[in-house]
Amino acid sequence: MEYFTLKQNYGFYENELINKFLAFWLPRCVDEKNGGFVNCFDNHGENLISKDKYVWSQGRFVWVFSKLASLEAPIFTQNQRKNFLALAKHGADFLMKHCLMGKDDWRCIFLLDETGQPKLADGCNRLDMSIYADCFVTAGIAKYSDVSHDKAAFDFAKNLYLSILERVRNNTFETLPYPLSKEYRAHGIPMILANVSKDVYFAAKQFEPALCDLIKDSIQDFTYDILDHFVDEQNLLHEIITKDNQFFVKRLGNHINPGHTLEDAWFLLDSLEIMEDPSRVQQIYQIVLKALDTGWDHEYGGLLHFASVSGGEPEGDNQGLEEEPMSKQLSGWGDKLWWVHSEALYTTLRCYLTTENEQFWLWYKRLFDYTYHTFPNEDPEIREWVQIHTRSGKPEDKVVALPVKDPYHIMRNLCLIIELLYKQLK
Repeated sequence: MEYFTLKQNYGFYENELINKFLAFWLPRCVDEKNGGFVNCFDNHGENLISKDKYVWSQGRFVWVFSKLASLEAPIFTQNQRKNFLALAKHGADFLMKHCLMGKDDWRCIFLLDETGQPKLADGCNRLDMSIYADCFVTAGIAKYSDVSHDKAAFDFAKNLYLSILERVRNNTFETLPYPLSKEYRAHGIPMILANVSKDVYFAAKQFEPALCDLIKDSIQDFTYDILDHFVDEQNLLHEIITKDNQFFVKRLGNHINPGHTLEDAWFLLDSLEIMEDPSRVQQIYQIVLKALDTGWDHEYGGLLHFASVSGGEPEGDNQGLEEEPMSKQLSGWGDKLWWVHSEALYTTLRCYLTTENEQFWLWYKRLFDYTYHTFPNEDPEIREWVQIHTRSGKPEDKVVALPVKDPYHIMRNLCLIIELLYKQLK
């Protein structure tokens, strides 16, 4: 990429981060009275519809502010970085005080009210409804501990991480908002654990180096699990396989999640770097290209939320699986979602700058054009993205995963893209 193009992109994403996203979220997300953050805004970002606090999102906020405090690009002053770290501490303190099921019970509550008191989520009969919440708390607090040099925060993240590993090993966990029968396995579990393990690994290098080998082994296990069991001969990464690691032809087993695949691609590349194993890198590049080709909506543009392994609407007999919540999710296959496209932008740009393969550059430009035509909010008072759209690209008031407006994917990817471009410019 020419220097001018690098500089142009760098400036564009710096402006997006500072003048669009940080301008929206600060200070409106900060709960100065009770601790933590609020983010139950409507899709357009106009109204705060609840002050409930999903632990999932609280952990993500801590990660984002920790990342901003330690960004490897000179776009913030030292005072700004201190403020970001103070915000990360604000969220980490709230979580360490309120998120656990009980003293020394290393499981996370899924939903809290604005003061931090536990709440049952609608239709649920237990408080620890999602190990994904545990994972985001672990990643956020591990990241915060690494940046702030806070040993107590690291110990919290470590204990929660070890609890997650044990529950996954024993298959004693829930996965709201995407519950799944124990007859099947979801790609999301090894995927998120590979990424969470990375944050714990780098914090452990500072605080407890003796733990690093265990974490590195876990990263390897999760990485090879994905590549060996969820990826088929066509380099398509299936979202659901059977409990004994087999593909199956029902609709539930016959679909991909393009956004998950593209997000996991850079998780996997990070994992292989930690493992010092380049042997599977070329396979990951092929997985990326296959996901883009299969998941692209050739009628309306953009990436589909879910796609058949042959492209387009997920297909196949689903008899006997109609009541699986994951099956019901497939009805939104044509939705166009913010996080899918922000992940795709980072992954394609990273792959291009690493390989100089023009296919990745063409996909990046195609995704950029669609993303910035579709998602930015034109209201100058808001500017943050309208995150959920119909297949044809019209804004849609709809809940995806949680009833929140979540800055995590976009701000994380903006930070990563800025760092990627900065390293090229140095």
